[in-house]
Amino acid sequence: MALFEYSEWDGSQQFSPQSAEKAFDQLAEYILQYGDQVLRNFDDLADNPEILELIQKEGLIEKDEEGKFRVSPKGVRRIQESALTGLFQTFQRDVSGKHETAQKGGGSIRLEDSKPYVYGDSLSNINLHETLKNAMSRQGGGKPIRLKSDDYVVYETEYQTKCATVILVDMSGSMSRYGKYATTKKVAMALQAMVRSQYPQDSLQLVGFYTYANVMTERQFLDSAPKQVSLFDSRVHLRFDLDKPLGQVPQHFTNIDAGLRLARSLLSRHGANNKQIIVITDGEPTAHIEGREVVLMYPPSEKTARYTLNEVRRCASAGIRISSFALIEDYFYLGLVNFVEEMARVSQGVAAYCGADDLGKYVFDSFIGGRRVRRTSH
Repeated sequence: MALFEYSEWDGSQQFSPQSAEKAFDQLAEYILQYGDQVLRNFDDLADNPEILELIQKEGLIEKDEEGKFRVSPKGVRRIQESALTGLFQTFQRDVSGKHETAQKGGGSIRLEDSKPYVYGDSLSNINLHETLKNAMSRQGGGKPIRLKSDDYVVYETEYQTKCATVILVDMSGSMSRYGKYATTKKVAMALQAMVRSQYPQDSLQLVGFYTYANVMTERQFLDSAPKQVSLFDSRVHLRFDLDKPLGQVPQHFTNIDAGLRLARSLLSRHGANNKQIIVITDGEPTAHIEGREVVLMYPPSEKTARYTLNEVRRCASAGIRISSFALIEDYFYLGLVNFVEEMARVSQGVAAYCGADDLGKYVFDSFIGGRRVRRTSH
């Protein structure tokens, strides 16, 4: 894969080679779409070794223990922040600000309102202008200004809730169409960047679900891609033992049940005030867990839906807010719309259906909304 820059030459410009950052940003677009398959083909850059050297020297890519190229932690951060910037530029309104509960307390966000200082208030929130004005008014002007306890005024602060979030990302075979998976990755990585910079007290984890479900690190998520379709039968009803090697088990099915189970387990380890699961999918569930077996059923069955909704209820009973987003392209997705609406009804959560281009705004609004209200187990 070669990376080039083109512009019209009028004889006056001075040639300027492409920057490492811009070359890496172009490379990142391919990685978002195709996963680590792009990294495995890095040798294709051999015809442009100077670009490869520039990106390495900038610390955006590195080699692992086996000598294979991978995106460095610095590179992952750059992709996350670029995704966040790109999304915000498309939003109709700014959702990047702090969003807190209406409770007032010893939080970290300063309001414009002030109040008299009382014992226990942090003087780091002192309103110096009002404090000095009170002292000067009391002593009738003049210097030096002598402060007394009654003069002190501090800014009000809002209580910031801590929130633990698990994003469930559909990795089934159909997510490779229409750029849905690449867009989903951008949205999730943008959330990672926002949480790191604005909500450092929060927890955000990524879980990919397909025939199974697994937790992904930031780099694993960047390298991920939808599972390739390996079974083309018009009707499927198969069972596989979870305690045996995966072997030839088809990976491309949609197991929302497994994703929710894993997310609930992860959130049970957190003492956060708010807990939420954000589900992004483009299909009705076609797999579920029965005991120690994974069951694959296509076309989507009522049985799989029932098992999945039972897990939705367990999550709701544990005080977990569920927001489900259905990526739809045409009328074919009517069954998916009905299913995510049923998930919302069962969990008293949120459901939305949208195209990939609108996903970012919906997910960010839901994430922020999930931080506002404390939830307790039923």
